[in-house]
Amino acid sequence: MNLPKFIITLDGVLRLGMVNQHKHLLKPGDQCIGGGYYHFDFVSNRILLDRESYDFGRPKWHLLETLKVPSTYRGMRIVYLSWHANRLFV
Repeated sequence: MNLPKFIITLDGVLRLGMVNQHKHLLKPGDQCIGGGYYHFDFVSNRILLDRESYDFGRPKWHLLETLKVPSTYRGMRIVYLSWHANRLFV
């Protein structure tokens, strides 16, 4: 079943799509450093990223200097919601 998933590449590219598996968002030569699921919050103009990819795990944000966002989503605030020990970190 296709679901709204995202990946982050080692080059810092955020890629979103409705796919069955996270690996379907990869392009030749990409190295994935994690992924998860997303949804849009149009009221607050945000893209909410959460959970983790079964294939690639939680995004390794510490490896990035800059996140490259598709021009379609520029201007939207990007928030990663992470659950650890029943606590929400934004």
